[in-house]
Amino acid sequence: MFASPGAILFQLGPLTVRWYGVMIALGFLSATFFASRVAKRWGLDSERCINAALVSFIGGVLGARLYFVALSWSSFVSHPEDILATWKGGGSIHGGIIGGVLAAFLYLKLHRMPILTYLDIGGIVLPLGQALGRWGNFFNSEAFGRPVPPEFPIKLYIPPESRPEAYLNYDFFHPTFLYESLWDLTIFSVLYFLLADKLRRFPGLTFVVYLASYSTGRLLIEMLRVDSILLFGYPAPILVSATCLLLAFCAAALLITKKSPAPDKLKT
Repeated sequence: MFASPGAILFQLGPLTVRWYGVMIALGFLSATFFASRVAKRWGLDSERCINAALVSFIGGVLGARLYFVALSWSSFVSHPEDILATWKGGGSIHGGIIGGVLAAFLYLKLHRMPILTYLDIGGIVLPLGQALGRWGNFFNSEAFGRPVPPEFPIKLYIPPESRPEAYLNYDFFHPTFLYESLWDLTIFSVLYFLLADKLRRFPGLTFVVYLASYSTGRLLIEMLRVDSILLFGYPAPILVSATCLLLAFCAAALLITKKSPAPDKLKT
């Protein structure tokens, strides 16, 4: 059984250190470490890679929060001071991906760095950062799934104050944060150790594979969630994940076709 020890790691006078922020920071540092290793392996400037990662991280944090706020505006309209209170939780990974990619694109374009190649590096390490960052949801007792019986083999205890009103009489829920963390860790392992070097001859394809893999897992896991933000009456993560999955397939076909030689150029 999983049960959060609380959202706060420690307090020192006016300083409050929350688990959510710690896990996000650990995710960023771990992803950046492996990004620099991939950059060296591919003969790229690892220092520039780290700089790009920092810019992408800042853009990702802003994108994740603003995306969440936009979809949850009714909850913030009377408390605008909470809009930038990221340490309280409340961020969207899809918004983070959008913000991070846009920030990285601008940085790479400005410094005339190979955009697709560095996006591929991001696609390798992003799921590692997400795998660690998801544990912030655990400490905040948020982003959990439907109720499960006490005999369920893997269960998450949610305190009454964090339960939706419709589930106040239930103690245990699907630990969807754990499901997604394990899925993200699997994506990272497969890309980092098995596929990235093989896919390198198709710049951009590794990032597309990451996007398709993450979207597939998110679609399945999101069906268990009870706290999804709705968009047009449907869970927003499901709509966005389905769209990303479709775009990923189209982008993969385009990248492979563009790199493949024309039929009349093939040797017989």
